[in-house]
Amino acid sequence: MKKNKFNQAWMHQHINDPYVKLAQREGYRARAAYKLKEIDEEDKLIRPGMVVVDLGSTPGSWSQVVREKITKSGDLNGRIIALDLLEMDPIAGVEFIQGDFREDDVLDRLAQTLGASPVDLVLSDMAPNLSGIASVDAARIIHVCELALEFAQSHLQKNGALLVKCFHGAGFDEMMKQFRLTFKEVRTRKPKASRDKSSEIFILGRGLK
Repeated sequence: MKKNKFNQAWMHQHINDPYVKLAQREGYRARAAYKLKEIDEEDKLIRPGMVVVDLGSTPGSWSQVVREKITKSGDLNGRIIALDLLEMDPIAGVEFIQGDFREDDVLDRLAQTLGASPVDLVLSDMAPNLSGIASVDAARIIHVCELALEFAQSHLQKNGALLVKCFHGAGFDEMMKQFRLTFKEVRTRKPKASRDKSSEIFILGRGLK
């Protein structure tokens, strides 16, 4: 009964969420589009000509935003490679790989798809399945962030950037420390489209050391 009440409350909040309504109106697949749009407005991350990797891409709203930003005169100027464990409906011009980013063979497929292209921007909206056990979930979240950081270290060009979703809690300070060891510039961002009750925060690193 309690779970049903929670689900009903969540559905009510979701349906009445202004960002959900805006996403439906503007053709984005999820409200998460506005998180990236807001961060990009502040930090000017996405430009035509870029090679962008979108980790944890499904349903595709971040890839949609990137596609808009790198399209000039109707033509895609750049590359978008998206990856997720779940299926993603096609987006014109977006190269999609379905697989678990934590598995080596999936990382190899991603590297093969990139070929010799140095990456300008890595985006990670990945979030593992949560158990409800705080210590376990914190470890899972940090692990996913670490994998994104390792990938960025291997594939980013010198002036590239990495934006990852993280959460306040155990391991967050250590994650920030790793970012500061890796990047010349590190910032945190909490866009307005992040739900107030959510502890999610985005870490942005720019320029490899």
